[in-house]
Amino acid sequence: MPDSLDGLQARQPDIVTGEPMFKLYYAATSPYVRKVMITAHCLGLEGQIEKLESAAHPIKRDERIAHFNPLAKVPAMQTADGLDLYDSRVICEYLDTHAGGPLFPRAGTQRWVSLVRQALGDGLLDAAMLARYETVARPLDKQWDGWLDGQLTKIRAVLVDIENQAPQYSVVPDDIGLIAIGCGLGYLDFRFAHLDWRSDHPATAAWFAIFDQHPAMVATRPVE
Repeated sequence: MPDSLDGLQARQPDIVTGEPMFKLYYAATSPYVRKVMITAHCLGLEGQIEKLESAAHPIKRDERIAHFNPLAKVPAMQTADGLDLYDSRVICEYLDTHAGGPLFPRAGTQRWVSLVRQALGDGLLDAAMLARYETVARPLDKQWDGWLDGQLTKIRAVLVDIENQAPQYSVVPDDIGLIAIGCGLGYLDFRFAHLDWRSDHPATAAWFAIFDQHPAMVATRPVE
């Protein structure tokens, strides 16, 4: 495992005047929005994104977001030329392509490794979000313990897989897969601290202790 935070320097954006290049429906607590913002920080694009207020909810639809995404889910972005983009995977790849960045390998085995890692991190987030919705968005008399247990089982299985891979990971966000995994672990810290995932996953904990101190991670930590 590399031991330096200097492996990925934030790219310097071009000097931009006038309106921001991108408008983003934003929520400070959304791990998927965080994934986009970490990508933007790593590419030097964060100053070109205008954050739009939103209140995404699985039941109470925010029609403002629907201007960019008919699903009314964040993240949802619009480019300066009016192209609507949604789903963190699409937005992150667009930003990386726009900046000529290194976060999505263009070809070869490493591309598939990166995309599978992204799927693993996104899957961790999906299970964690569904578990949280079950307890905070669903009425108490309709909550299903079996559903919650199923999501927590997925979380534990993903953590085992990450633990096996962690010694191979870079400690800087130089790959979209690692960004997704970092967002997943950060979300567990934010919403599921009681799981104490570090106690049974020492290699993952050692990796994340360094990775989580990268400026892009620090700048995007979720707040209520």
